[in-house]
Amino acid sequence: QVHLVESGGGLVQAGGSLRLSCAASGRTISIYTMGWFRQAPGKEREFVACVSWSGRNTDIADSVKGRFTISRDNANNTVYLPMNSLKSEDTAVYYCAAAAFVGARHVREYAYWGQGTQVTVSS
Repeated sequence: QVHLVESGGGLVQAGGSLRLSCAASGRTISIYTMGWFRQAPGKEREFVACVSWSGRNTDIADSVKGRFTISRDNANNTVYLPMNSLKSEDTAVYYCAAAAFVGARHVREYAYWGQGTQVTVSS
């Protein structure tokens, strides 16, 4: 079992920045990819970014490329999602997830999920 805890969400003005964190614990040896997804009201959960467990490989959704990055702190089993130049359309609940697949981009590929953290961007 893998346990994920997100933090760092909040209310920010458009153009501002936030950094989300996700701490993983438990059977982390089974994790190949850590991902971030988001879900806005009335919309499907969508891929934002992912990073390999080693931290060497990353993938970013086109909708946030150039504004969001993803990184991993190996020592603390923590994944970060720094978000810059935030827009109102970035408003959503952001979820951290863990997958046993390399380069996973789809919800169905992730077996473990955090509880989510709300990000609200005011215009």
